[in-house]
Amino acid sequence: MIPEVDRALRTLIEREALDREEVEVAFDAPTKEWAARRNSPTVDVYLYDIREDLRRRERGWLNEYDGELIRARHLPPRHFKLSYLVAAWTQRPEDEHRLLAALLSCFLRHEALPTDVLTGSLAALGLPVPVSVALPPPEDRSFADVWTALGGELKPSLDVVVTAPADTGRRFEAAPAVRQPISLTAGGIAGWPPSETRSETTETGSTATEPEKTTGADATTAIRRTRRAKPGRSR
Repeated sequence: MIPEVDRALRTLIEREALDREEVEVAFDAPTKEWAARRNSPTVDVYLYDIREDLRRRERGWLNEYDGELIRARHLPPRHFKLSYLVAAWTQRPEDEHRLLAALLSCFLRHEALPTDVLTGSLAALGLPVPVSVALPPPEDRSFADVWTALGGELKPSLDVVVTAPADTGRRFEAAPAVRQPISLTAGGIAGWPPSETRSETTETGSTATEPEKTTGADATTAIRRTRRAKPGRSR
């Protein structure tokens, strides 16, 4: 998921904020050694923090259907906040400010990353990917501390936060559907009355079996066999 967000940000920045032939886009840690090697205008998009957005966590399971049948169940995706430190490196501060202004305008135009820049798992999930810019940092984090940890000089920068969904990979196949038809047979004793069989199924379908036909002669014979003779009187 993280590489897909990186590619989406690069595509969006190069398309709407700067000239890709004149300004390079990097994702390196902006250390003092890295900054000393810059010999061309560069916008650095440094990922420095990853946290789950617990407000977006969903409970339960989601069903996957094939027609009217449940084929599998999976957990809902989790959402993670990816925080990027975005800064510009040029020979003059005025040029850096100009690049930051273009970047700020670019991100303000979008409440979520455009769908045409999403690839891989982000595109497959089909969920919005919100993006925010220049919001106050959490109480447990300050940008000065980030720059100090990197060992570089403090520079004006933008804090860009992308909230991206991630598939948990927890999926369970449903039990196979029952396709054996249900049969019911009803009948009497000694073949009378004729037996009848009905067969029904709700999934594959079947044809009901016709009851066995009995002719009139067969019925008369069956009655005679079961009738007992009565004792008579002699005259």
